[in-house]
Amino acid sequence: MMNNLFSIFDPSTNLFNFPFNWISTFIGLMFIPLSFWFFPNRHFLLWNFVSNKLHNEFKTLLGPNSMNGSTFIFISLFFFILFNNFLGLFPYIFTSTSHLNMSLSLSLTLWLSFMIYGWLNNTQHMFIHMIPQGTPTILMPFMVLIETISNIIRPGTLAVRLTANMIAGHLLLTLLSNTGINMPNYLVIILIIIQILLLILESAVAIIQSYVISILSTLYSSEVN
Repeated sequence: MMNNLFSIFDPSTNLFNFPFNWISTFIGLMFIPLSFWFFPNRHFLLWNFVSNKLHNEFKTLLGPNSMNGSTFIFISLFFFILFNNFLGLFPYIFTSTSHLNMSLSLSLTLWLSFMIYGWLNNTQHMFIHMIPQGTPTILMPFMVLIETISNIIRPGTLAVRLTANMIAGHLLLTLLSNTGINMPNYLVIILIIIQILLLILESAVAIIQSYVISILSTLYSSEVN
């Protein structure tokens, strides 16, 4: 039962040992019409509105000393995760963000770039950040150890947070759909209503998780500056 249940997250199309399901991560861009990019319309205005809001918020978190354009990488991260989360809600489409190798690749790459940049360019600041201000002398070694561990586990927590939230909702929808096979008609109608509500909740989770990952990545970046 568990193997069949979790098999919904497995790639199902393979050719020459290459899982073509991962192409779904980028294939949605092919369905965006060219008029979206060149002519103002309601979708473009909505995209522009969300991007400006995210830019202002990320700019505030990064501080006035951040480089121009530094918010674009986090805005791109938000839309990339959001796009893949929503793709996974459609039937027969591979959910790439439900795999640790996808989410961990994103979080680990960002975390390593922040750490390398911080230790090479702001070494003194990074050492100071290991010990919060006002820490008693006897507790300093323990604070260094705690801060080091908290920094090391950051990419793992980002990846697990995204993956677990994507898996939980999909598993719940799958379990509910499997239980409706032998139900009476009136219970099936109730079950369909519950699934619609869960689908709406999953859509909200897809947006929230994209926002949370991008915000936390922005905060991690601001700590090394």
